Amino acid sequence: MRLGIDHLVIAVPDPDASAAVLAAALGLAVTGGGRHELGGTHNRLAFLGDTYLELIGVFDRELVATPEASPVGRVAMAVLDAGREGLATYALATDDVEAEVERLRAAGSPIGDAVPGSRRRADGELVRWVTAFPALGPDRPPFLIEHERAGAEWGPDARSARAAFRHPVGGAVRLEALTIPVPDVPAAADRYRVVLGIVFDAAGTTRVGGQAITLVDAGSFDGPPVVDLVGEPGSATLDLVLFGIRWRRRTA
Repeated sequence: MRLGIDHLVIAVPDPDASAAVLAAALGLAVTGGGRHELGGTHNRLAFLGDTYLELIGVFDRELVATPEASPVGRVAMAVLDAGREGLATYALATDDVEAEVERLRAAGSPIGDAVPGSRRRADGELVRWVTAFPALGPDRPPFLIEHERAGAEWGPDARSARAAFRHPVGGAVRLEALTIPVPDVPAAADRYRVVLGIVFDAAGTTRVGGQAITLVDAGSFDGPPVVDLVGEPGSATLDLVLFGIRWRRRTA
């Protein structure tokens, strides 16, 4: 079952420096991250419940370019090599990625195999997951991910702590919606349908796990991708551009 947007992959030259900027500008605590030792990338994470923002950078270009490395690293490196930073791709959470792949392929999807991945945390713990990738890009369908529900990041205690966590901005924050400019909305919507079985309405919007995803025409849309956040009553609202993304936060 699709659970919602799992995380946004935001390519940045220096994840540690960008984490400090994100914390100061958005009032979000950046509490996680580590290294993809075999993939040549490193990251910092800001959790919004079980959804998170991933600030990802490259520490070894040769590793990123190997066939064994995650496609996420390659698409992030492509964004950075284009001389910019910003949304490289994103992931949808599922509770059974292998079953999802089997179902999608039976319907004609070209999605790749379910493959294991891992990241070494700063405390030495190995965080594990399974992913399935289509062809990735800022204007292409997301990939699927199933986290191993164990340990200091995805075990029951960790998830309960995240649900109760209060960010410096003044409480819990959740991701409400993602708006993505694409060159051709009908073509992009058809790609989502073929690859992931996701159908958009006439306005270019779909919902996954209660979160909205909207495709807009890049030629007429004035601005970068938009991330809409919701904070608790009394917390600060905002509307700013950071890391090539427009961030908007309202209160519940």
